[in-house]
Amino acid sequence: MIDFENVSITYGDSPRPVLDDVSVHVPEGELCLVVGSTGSGKSTLLGAVNGLVPHFTGGTVSGHVRIAGRDTRDHPPRELADIVGVVGQNPAATFVADTVEDELAWTMESLAVAPDVMRRRVEDVLDLLGLADLRARSVTSLSGGQAQRVAIGAVLTANPRVLVLDEPTSALDPAAAEDVLAAVHRLVHDLGLTVLMAEHRLERVVQHADTLLWLPGDGTLERDTPRRIMQRTTSTPPIVTLARAAGWDPLPLTVRDARAPARELRDRLPAEPVAADAAPLGSAVATAQALTVRYGPLTALREITLSVRAGEIVALMGRNGAGKSTLLGALCGLVRPSAGTVRLGGTDPRQLRGRDLTRHVGVVPQQPGDLLYGDTVAEECRTADRETGAVPGTAAAVLRRLAGPVEPDLHPRDLSEGQRLCLALAVVLTARPPLLLLDEPTRGLDYPAKVRLVTTLRELAAEGHAVVLATHDVELAAEASVRTVVLADGDVVADGASRAVVTQSPVFAPQIAKVLAPLPYLTVADVLRSAPELIP
Repeated sequence: MIDFENVSITYGDSPRPVLDDVSVHVPEGELCLVVGSTGSGKSTLLGAVNGLVPHFTGGTVSGHVRIAGRDTRDHPPRELADIVGVVGQNPAATFVADTVEDELAWTMESLAVAPDVMRRRVEDVLDLLGLADLRARSVTSLSGGQAQRVAIGAVLTANPRVLVLDEPTSALDPAAAEDVLAAVHRLVHDLGLTVLMAEHRLERVVQHADTLLWLPGDGTLERDTPRRIMQRTTSTPPIVTLARAAGWDPLPLTVRDARAPARELRDRLPAEPVAADAAPLGSAVATAQALTVRYGPLTALREITLSVRAGEIVALMGRNGAGKSTLLGALCGLVRPSAGTVRLGGTDPRQLRGRDLTRHVGVVPQQPGDLLYGDTVAEECRTADRETGAVPGTAAAVLRRLAGPVEPDLHPRDLSEGQRLCLALAVVLTARPPLLLLDEPTRGLDYPAKVRLVTTLRELAAEGHAVVLATHDVELAAEASVRTVVLADGDVVADGASRAVVTQSPVFAPQIAKVLAPLPYLTVADVLRSAPELIP
């Protein structure tokens, strides 16, 4: 179905190709997961499947990419739209219609499908993806999981033979992610659709994959079974990391598979894990008192009372639409309270402007590219140094620490999603604000990049900075936070030590907590720190 034949792709004056003499075959009816480090070429590989690379992105391509026999060199994206459907990292940004039903029909209208066929296909997709109750809903009112399923449905109505998904669960809460993955699984097994998916949160998806395409980052590509790739790659979910350290064979890929070999480990572990060193907490740097925010008839936050102290890393969790982004917006002054108060160091953030505001709080939104205006990475870093009064080279050093080497002459839009996030983080961290607000900070980040991010956040906390993470990444929350606040429908339903909050929740518990339950262990680091002699 998908054939790469000696494909090499090079952008601009880059000294080496992103893909170098790659040859691979993906058969019909297979769910193939693309894995690799941030910037290794996953998005380029996906873009080559529907012809966006090079017809839209530019670059030099040698070799042949054939989809169902059509060579993408001879067929631009519009001539592949009937056999390849693509859903990007931000599906809502692709919506063109007002309602769900109209959005599902739009692709077929573009392809001049007959009206009677359109009606039948819309009904089929509504039933297939469980969207029938949403058919008349405005696309702007959808939750993240609903928007993702509608975006998938919008390309399915064209009856494609290949579905390309780029980070389909990165912005979804655990329950919504399971709904989307269940829908994808059904498409593969019931309809024989070929799915090519890139995803960094392997703990969610690796068990669903038939095969993995691994991009090590040197331009090459390997195709093998999930278990064999997981034995070699450095980007592994926590279960695999623990299994490799403990020498379990065969390598488990799911919580259920890991529970059996973990029995002996559970019996020998201390009842309580050895706690990691935590930064001492200082005074409150941000407070909310009886905070209420309304958008017309919708109450997004309801009488929230919250205090964030210096040295504290707080994970803000909850399903899509629970009010997490609204709370972050209120804390930095971007959202006006309908009632109640917000204070940063005793000052109303809505009274602060420009540098006065950035000296109190730094914000990285869900779309980090919104913070980037320079023509090159180097220019962004120089601007950050100049505007914050930092020593020249400070922002570039933070970027290297977060993302590794990044070509300084690249335009920010030419970076991978993870690299762009790291650049936005570097720009904000250069100012070293007392309060750092991060909205979904691990979208596009592989596991090593997340480790570097956690290390940086812990260093900031040790220096007295406060950090609030609004995230659906339960593994990040387990690794980084000392406190977890859970929102539901605008209310705080849990607020306490992360270890206590997440181990009591089957939804927000990380993989290690599920494997080692009822013991209160959250991470592989907990195990290694508490009983290093138990790991061969």
